[in-house]
Amino acid sequence: MLNENMKTIRKSKGLTQEELAIKLNVVRQTISKWEQGLSVPDSDMLISISKVLETPVSTLLGETITMPEADDLKAISEKLEIINQQLAQRKTARRKLLHWLLISLCTVIVTISAVLIAFNSPYSGWDYNDPETAVAGAAFHVFEWLFVRLAPIILIGAIVGIFLTRKKV
Repeated sequence: MLNENMKTIRKSKGLTQEELAIKLNVVRQTISKWEQGLSVPDSDMLISISKVLETPVSTLLGETITMPEADDLKAISEKLEIINQQLAQRKTARRKLLHWLLISLCTVIVTISAVLIAFNSPYSGWDYNDPETAVAGAAFHVFEWLFVRLAPIILIGAIVGIFLTRKKV
């Protein structure tokens, strides 16, 4: 196990046997013998190897480590592609929802404006001596006053939002 793990970790770190040998102050043939299982390093050297390879000694001595296969990388790549597609679909769905909400907001503002224009401020003809009519008339007056001032700003913002969220060809 040590020989296979050492070789796998060395390769994953992008080191050649020669580079590892230089870092450990041994000859390349020593590394080769260790990796072939013809000899084993002593405990001090094992600690040095773990430091150079930035791997715990237990990992070097533990179960066999396998290099990620091209198939594993391909599977991960495919999963990432699926996730990216799902995220793109969610983004598109949110954009469409926002687009239609803004269109609905514009429609509501235009409809309320048309109703107010058609009825020509109906609250002005109400009998304010009757407490119920007075309260309703005042409430309607406040609504119309706020609507007339805020609707143009909201309408312009919604129209800009519609253009910004439209589907780009």
